[in-house]
Parts: sequence; structure tokens; C-alpha cells
Amino acid sequence: MDPRQVIIRPVVSEKSYALMSDGKYTFRVHDRAHKTQIAHAVEEIFGVHVRAVRTSKVRAKPKRRGLSTGTSRSWKKAIVQLAPGERIELFEGAAVE
Repeated sequence: MDPRQVIIRPVVSEKSYALMSDGKYTFRVHDRAHKTQIAHAVEEIFGVHVRAVRTSKVRAKPKRRGLSTGTSRSWKKAIVQLAPGERIELFEGAAVE
């Protein structure tokens, strides 16, 4: 799988910004991507060394709009820990310290 198809987008939340101080970055990834593919994609796209990858599935939530009901999509989240001393500049510019 192409690395740009594996990494969909970064996750922007208070929790993801708190994890950045520990060298951990959060991404929304392809549902069928496994940890090895995620690590290789982050290394290739951002030019960093990955130490560990943790993944989790975010469940779909029930949603309503007027009388119609449905659910949001479920998606896969990856928390990537980098080698000590490495950073991803894309995130660092947006973080408020």
C-alpha cells in the first residue's frame, strides 16, 4: 500500500497535543493498515525513526439529523512514538506551549 494511502490525516485534539511532549504523534490511518505499514509510512513521509506504534479502532457513534438517524463512520487511530530527540515539524507549528 502506498504510504500516502496509509496515513490519512493527523488527529487534532487536546489529548494528541499532550502526547506530543512525550514524542508521540496521533494519526487517522487506513482501516486495513497494520503496524508495520504505518511505521514505514511515517518514516518515509516525515523522514523520522519510529520506535513504537499503537493502534485502536474508534467505534461508530449514533447520530441524528431531524427525523433521520444513522451512525458516524468507524475509523482506525494510530499513536506513533518516535525515537528520542526526533520531532515532526508539521505538528510542532500548531501546538500551543
